[in-house]
Formats: sequence, structure tokens, C-alpha cells
Amino acid sequence: MTSLTIDTQVSDIVTALPQSADLFRNLRIDYCCGGKIPLKEAAEQRNLEPEEVLKSVKLIEEKRDTRNSLEPSSFGAKTLVAYIQEKYHAGLREELPLLAPYVTKVARVHGENHPHLLRIQEIYKILRAELIEHTEDEDQNVFPLILEFLENPTHELKEKVKPHVFELEEEHDNAGRLLHELREITNGFTPPESACGTYRLVYARLEQLEKETFEHVHLENNVLFDRVREAI
Repeated sequence: MTSLTIDTQVSDIVTALPQSADLFRNLRIDYCCGGKIPLKEAAEQRNLEPEEVLKSVKLIEEKRDTRNSLEPSSFGAKTLVAYIQEKYHAGLREELPLLAPYVTKVARVHGENHPHLLRIQEIYKILRAELIEHTEDEDQNVFPLILEFLENPTHELKEKVKPHVFELEEEHDNAGRLLHELREITNGFTPPESACGTYRLVYARLEQLEKETFEHVHLENNVLFDRVREAI
């Protein structure tokens, strides 16, 4: 990524770092129609210290880069589970509620002329509910059971674990189908030429959600669950 400075345009910051839109929204800095001005100017218009705003942007960037810098497939089971929970489960609980208002706004403002946005809103609502329920079930019930089984692979624990793994993989498949539909109806998350900043932001963050969900599912299906199957 190009180094972000107080001279970087607000719209370019949001393009490079979509999650920064939440910060700008909270600070009431316009990143959409009025976003083509330097961060310094935008901050000063709101009587904010530009360097302090930039520092907040950099923290968001660092958090993202830290999450992306590790190679988890070689982790031990406990570390792998902790990594999945920190990077993906916590990430979903943070991102899904933050993105929801943008999805709703774009559907409300542009849905009449772009009806597929109403379907995006429907899919997002389903996906959000299913992913939150799914991750909570893993954290509270399935992951502790998997770790116990991998530590002590008894016949009794094996019979408890097997149906859970099958059920989770079915849920992963369903999430994958919803994400596939999102990609199809958004033309590969490519917004129309006339799309406003919020419209583009929704597409960028949906694409990021797809990417991270596929990484998340890969680590569970093809790394963690494979270890369970090998122990069975």
C-alpha cells in the first residue's frame, strides 16, 4: 500500500483501507461526495487535529496488517483455534454490525434503480445472522470439544466430535453459496461507473468479507478439521 499521509485524499484512504470509513463516519468527515480533498483539509474543516486523525487511520491499518502477517497452517491446535477466533471470529463480530448500515443505506437510496441491491441486503441479513450464530457455536461448544479430542482422542469423544464437524462443514457450504450469489449479482464486486462512494464502499467491504470468509473456512475445513479426521 502507498504510505498514507495527511496529504492523502480522504477518498483514496477509504479506497485503500475500507474500514477507515467507520472512523470518518464517526468523525463526520465526508469520504463520499466531498472526499476528494486531503485528510489535512478535511480534518481542519471539522476542527480536528490532522495528525491525530492520521494516527487513528494508521492504527486501523496496523491492525489489518497484523492479522494478515501470520502463517497459521503450521500452528499447534490450541494456537490455531485462538488465531481463528482472534482474526476471523472477532473480526466478523466487529465488521458485520459496522457494515450493515451502509448496506441498508445503499439499498434504500439506490434500490429502486438497481433492484439487485435489495437482494444484496437480503443476503447480507441472512449471512450476518448465520455467521454470528456459527462462530458463537464454535467458540462455546465445538472448539473446546475439538481441542479436548485432539488432546485425548478417546472413542467417546470421537463420537461426540464427528457430527459437529459434519454440521459445521455444511454451514460453511451454505455461507459459500451466499457469497457466490453476492459475487454473481455484483459482477464480481464491480460497482457501476456512476456509483457513489458509499455504493463503492459496500462492494469493497463485501469483497473483503468474501476473501476473509474463504480464508477462515479453509483453515477450519482443510487444516483444523483435517487434524480431527486424522485422529479419528
